[in-house]
Amino acid sequence: MTKPKITWKILSWGRYTAWDRQAKDLPEIQEFTEEIPAVPGVEFGYILQIKKARGKQIHFTIEHPPFPDENGNPTLAFTGDVYVRSNDWQFFLGDTVWEPVANKCGPWQLIVELEGEVMADKTFTIVDESRG
Repeated sequence: MTKPKITWKILSWGRYTAWDRQAKDLPEIQEFTEEIPAVPGVEFGYILQIKKARGKQIHFTIEHPPFPDENGNPTLAFTGDVYVRSNDWQFFLGDTVWEPVANKCGPWQLIVELEGEVMADKTFTIVDESRG
């Protein structure tokens, strides 16, 4: 018997309402865009729909501009693993702009992989609009 083929697609991307990571509901899209204003509290990313992969583990990476951590060292990429919870599952991968915004400006690449295969790869650019 053949296994059902795992499928995926990005449903939405851009700026979102604030996301409560503890809540079941995903944030809502406010604007489809890849250019994000450098304003504290702005949530950005994408919602990925994954079908027929229940129980599989996805890996995510968020590459970002080089900004220092609390000890002054360059902050590494944000990474993690999440289990797919159902056979028709939606997952939000994103981040929020925070102070100081100047060192957050630049490209943010958000990648989701399953078993070594890239499912989604989208780059957002944080732009300081006050610098004209």
